[in-house]
Amino acid sequence: MRSLEENMDNRSAGNRQMLIGLHLGNGYGSQPGAWRMPGVDAESYTSFDARVKQAQAAERGKFQFIFLPDGPGAVITDIATEAPAFNLDVMMTLAAVARETQYIGLVATGSTTFNEPFNLARQFKALDIMSHGRAGWNAITSSGNDVAANYGTTIPSGKDRYDRAHEAIQLIQSLWGSWGREAWIHNQESGQFANKDQILPVNLQGKFVGSRGPLYIPPSEQGQPIIFHAGGSPNAHELAGRFANVVIGAAFTIEDARAQRNAFRAAAKSFGRDPDEIKYIPGLMTTIAKDRRTALDRRIQLGGDSLLQRTRYLQQMLGIPLDTSRPDEPISKTWLANARPSQYDPRSAHALKIAEEGWSIRDILAHGVIDYHPVIVGPGLEAADHMQEWFEAGAADGFWISPDVNSDGIDAFVDEVVPVLQERGLFHQDYKGRTLREHLGAPDQYGIDPRV
Repeated sequence: MRSLEENMDNRSAGNRQMLIGLHLGNGYGSQPGAWRMPGVDAESYTSFDARVKQAQAAERGKFQFIFLPDGPGAVITDIATEAPAFNLDVMMTLAAVARETQYIGLVATGSTTFNEPFNLARQFKALDIMSHGRAGWNAITSSGNDVAANYGTTIPSGKDRYDRAHEAIQLIQSLWGSWGREAWIHNQESGQFANKDQILPVNLQGKFVGSRGPLYIPPSEQGQPIIFHAGGSPNAHELAGRFANVVIGAAFTIEDARAQRNAFRAAAKSFGRDPDEIKYIPGLMTTIAKDRRTALDRRIQLGGDSLLQRTRYLQQMLGIPLDTSRPDEPISKTWLANARPSQYDPRSAHALKIAEEGWSIRDILAHGVIDYHPVIVGPGLEAADHMQEWFEAGAADGFWISPDVNSDGIDAFVDEVVPVLQERGLFHQDYKGRTLREHLGAPDQYGIDPRV
């Protein structure tokens, strides 16, 4: 049974409009084979011009932001055949994009584990100035000793990583606010550049981080950058509940997404904040084409020989053996009658549903049943239906979109999905402001939030 808060939230869904962000990773797209697709510039990995063009496509679609994940220094792919998952450098990429766009928000990941707060504070506020108030910081902790090894150390405990993160965010927001809002005079006639009494050191020292300050950067049009967070653990709930206006999420069912969204909203409320101040935005991967068959063939081309290598894991998801010598035939009804979705993988129920529709093993895998977000493979209407269902069920405040191939997948979403959402009144027709804070409906804040 849904709570009173959930029912009230669902009844008010008609008055809300969803947020949409674009995931920009290595420049090619979300699928490993994107770099090899016809029409794709194989050098996009090092092309800032390509990233600008992709951001401009999203801005044409009135997306509220682009989102650049980052995993400091780790190569998590097979570099012999796949491009690394991340940008060359998220801050330099967004600086390039800032100069060639006018409205879209610019959000990048910056780890609190392996970065000093003063550096993060300076980089993100400088980006906020450059973009005229469109910057967002995805404040996360790092995990994995493969990442830590790049910094000549080992990964701290989960408690220490999150304790440091709490200190770092408070310190960074203090530094952002250390240049008073009205401190910059720049009066050429009088010769007064700034009111020094409003630009003060912060002199904060915690267990993990500290800084004297101040940070010599005035406020932007939105004051200071917006805090994002990515994660779903209790530690993430607490961190986002205190500081974040947006949570970048991952969920495979409406029930899971709704539970996560409610957990973040409850955490915000526990810190004296309005739950509506925090937006939960899960991921959605897309292959948009005129029909399901065309989209599946595209995914099969993208997957190449590696697609069928996932058959063994599909067997575990369904709990039945699969005949790998017949990948283009449906699973027999006899075997499907014995199939049971794995309790250890939330994607399994959807995989079984696709299998029961009579698709071949190759086609089941091409549906993206083992991808790391829900996948839409087909017409834009199907993506719009998915987004509307989740949004109106109180499972999402919006979505961050990962097209299969950026070179044409962003435009496909903008041309085939966005108009449907706009016609249904679920997505705005145009930007009503120029700052990321305005796009998100985030409350005004400069420096530390006094409530937390």
